[in-house]
Amino acid sequence: MKTAPVLAAALVLSLLGVARPLAAAGEITLRVDAREAPGKLLHAKLSIPAQPGPLTLVYPKWLPGEHGPTGPITDLVGLEFSSGGKKLAWSRDGVDMYAFHLDVPAGAASVEVALDFLSPTSETGFTSAASATPHLYLLTWNQLLLYPSGPKSDDLTFHASLQVPAGWKFGTSLSGTPGTDNWTDFAPVSLTTLVDSPVLMGEYFRAVPLDRSSRPVELDLAADSAAALEISPDLQKKLERLVVEADALFGARHYDGYHFLLTLSDHVAHFGLEHHQSNDSRIPERALLDETLGNLSLGVLPHEYVHSWNGKYRRPAGLATPDFQAPMQGELLWVYEGLTEYLGNLLAARSGLWTPERFQEELAQIAATYDHQTGRTWRPLIDTTVAAQLLYAAPGEWGSYRRGVDFYDEGWLLWLEADTLIREKTQGARSIDDFCHLFHGGASGSPKVVTYTFDDVISTLNEVVPYDWRGFWQVRLHTTAAPAPLGGLEHGGWKLAYTEKENAVLADQAKGERKSIEAAFSLGLWLSDDGTVRDAIRGLPAYQAGIHPGMKVIAINSRKWSPDLLHDGLAATKTATGPFDLLVEDGEMYRTYSIDYHDGLREPHLVRTEGKADVLSKIIAPKAAGQ
Repeated sequence: MKTAPVLAAALVLSLLGVARPLAAAGEITLRVDAREAPGKLLHAKLSIPAQPGPLTLVYPKWLPGEHGPTGPITDLVGLEFSSGGKKLAWSRDGVDMYAFHLDVPAGAASVEVALDFLSPTSETGFTSAASATPHLYLLTWNQLLLYPSGPKSDDLTFHASLQVPAGWKFGTSLSGTPGTDNWTDFAPVSLTTLVDSPVLMGEYFRAVPLDRSSRPVELDLAADSAAALEISPDLQKKLERLVVEADALFGARHYDGYHFLLTLSDHVAHFGLEHHQSNDSRIPERALLDETLGNLSLGVLPHEYVHSWNGKYRRPAGLATPDFQAPMQGELLWVYEGLTEYLGNLLAARSGLWTPERFQEELAQIAATYDHQTGRTWRPLIDTTVAAQLLYAAPGEWGSYRRGVDFYDEGWLLWLEADTLIREKTQGARSIDDFCHLFHGGASGSPKVVTYTFDDVISTLNEVVPYDWRGFWQVRLHTTAAPAPLGGLEHGGWKLAYTEKENAVLADQAKGERKSIEAAFSLGLWLSDDGTVRDAIRGLPAYQAGIHPGMKVIAINSRKWSPDLLHDGLAATKTATGPFDLLVEDGEMYRTYSIDYHDGLREPHLVRTEGKADVLSKIIAPKAAGQ
């Protein structure tokens, strides 16, 4: 935990052992008791300055980074309002379920609120999903507060304090002063900053400095076991290099200090969520110890770190809302998330978190996936950004036809193409790094938001190199086409090819926590390790034979299903004369599907294009001095 001096009054309180913070005029106090966090129950009390008369309090609905109205209000319970020691009646708004109405009595100067929060157990979703185990908890303040409707979140000041379970430690970007009985009193901040500053706490906790400059960077780890906290010197060095490479990429730091909040557990939802001075990243418990799990999950760290510049500091105007009730507009998520996906993956390679070969295999499987995505024939990429709040929650079945939040990985392909075009048109003198210096750089300083529009993106690209960037993006965002946008590979001196050699990323995914079994580029199937069909790609052999998502493969060529048998059976199709038979369970029905397929294993890889310069290797090479 990083601590710093706060108000003199808070220091006095700490010395006296008093838990309750003193509120300055207009401040809202928030006291969170997290001692029952291991049991997935939290308690909060607020004191909100108020004047007599009608008052509407709201619960945060639209959450930054989650790109949707995902505030978990159904887990808000035990709600009580009072003033002057007397309970107040309240009612929920009949249209806006996140708003509560009450009347403040004459002579009152504040309203006291008591509430509890039921920490979810579902592992689907972002912060509204599982965040607690018996050994750790990731606290997001928006789940435990109400605030007056009307004022901007920047204009509301919260003075928060937190009580953690005995023996637990925590990390956060907030500055705080410890008191007695495991309470910490945090310096007053705006509601915007409070919601943007989660707290990672745990019984097994470790803080690892990554940069000790005037704007320091720290890795805060909480795990379900002491063993999981062990980070190798080599990995720590790579994370230190990640910070240095980000400096080289952007040229400035727009934070006072930064905390990688890394949760290591198999019993929480796994995702990454950006904040300006920290990130909430959750990966398997043994990800620092197991090479396969690490390869699959540690890429979240550079992605979320990039968001401090791209998404938090520079933010699309439609996502820079005045409070947490106003709807967000996501049509620029191809920049917010797509460019971040590209830059995060570059930093993964430049820092050494990924080897060059790993970067190539990651890029190959993404290129192949989009080259087999039939949904591109009807839904343009721009619609995935506009409909992001719907698509985040869409089921995986029929994903290749429906499309999902494709602005992430297709954005990687498109920004790679933009980068290679810049390099080509300037004979290697300029690159996407120059765009980042212009767009995200400037002078280092404390967090602030600088909004942008589509025209601002185009203007900065033209400042890097004059080109019809408006036309470039209009075509790629608004048109429909089946082939994947692979121009970046072509300009980078590489091309997508399919061989019988195993793709390293797909092999790891088959062994990872989700155990995704790929036969997408042969039969056209994505499966679970138990044979359940997750997706069937329209037009490919399995779909043409009649196999659809939701079915379950029981046997292959009359032998009991296993992933290894699928692999060996596909390999044998090259010399087999008969069909490839799958016995499939569909509800209560069983049927054998005979598939006319004889092309063997087809695994995606990148191969060099003869006669073209290897630009891709230059792109991912370290850029920081001394690397």
